Amino acid sequence: MDEVKAEDIVILDLQGLTLIADYFVLGTARSDTQMRAICEQLEERAAEHGYRLLHREGEYHARWVLLDLGDVVVHLFHPEARAYYDLEQLWADAGRVERSQVA
Repeated sequence: MDEVKAEDIVILDLQGLTLIADYFVLGTARSDTQMRAICEQLEERAAEHGYRLLHREGEYHARWVLLDLGDVVVHLFHPEARAYYDLEQLWADAGRVERSQVA
């Protein structure tokens, strides 16, 4: 997500809190073009690391796109949608993973 300039990237560790996924990765895109670029890059990188896209919810022109990679679910928002849904607050019990810890 860094390579295509996603902003405010946060990784939430959901292990032990839900069966939905082990991690949520949250990021912000400033435009539809950036949203598309980030999603395409994520799908390519995920495949390179052995993850398969199980489902995509939302379109590139949407305010929120979800990429389900199984144990990892990526939520990419436009700024207004990120503030409105406030997943960081909703999952306040989740630990945060430092990006430097991610290989």
